Amino acid sequence: MATSLSTATPAREPASAAKLAAVLCQDMKANDVVLLNLQGVTDMTDFFVIASGTSDTHVRAIGEHVVAVLKKEGVRVHHTEGLQQGRWVLLDFVDFVVHIFHPTLRSFYQIERLWSDADVVATD
Repeated sequence: MATSLSTATPAREPASAAKLAAVLCQDMKANDVVLLNLQGVTDMTDFFVIASGTSDTHVRAIGEHVVAVLKKEGVRVHHTEGLQQGRWVLLDFVDFVVHIFHPTLRSFYQIERLWSDADVVATD
């Protein structure tokens, strides 16, 4: 079930906010966190954050943590998908999108391979 929560708020530069989202995933012990710079690759969004949880519950917890902390930072999610199911959570912040996968779905969809033209951005 999709949920539109509010309009995006440009309280942070997109690169900074996307990097923070990646760090928040790492803080919640997400696996294989990757930040892709899609600028020049697509006009759809500027960055993808891709991460994996270890279970449905873990995937949901990571997603909820990212939304809550970024909201406190003034960055509001525009649209969410899959947060209740916890298999593939998509958090659309307009300038960046966070994908949090259950490991089996991540290996099935291979989203990094689909966007292999994008540059990987260091998160540390």
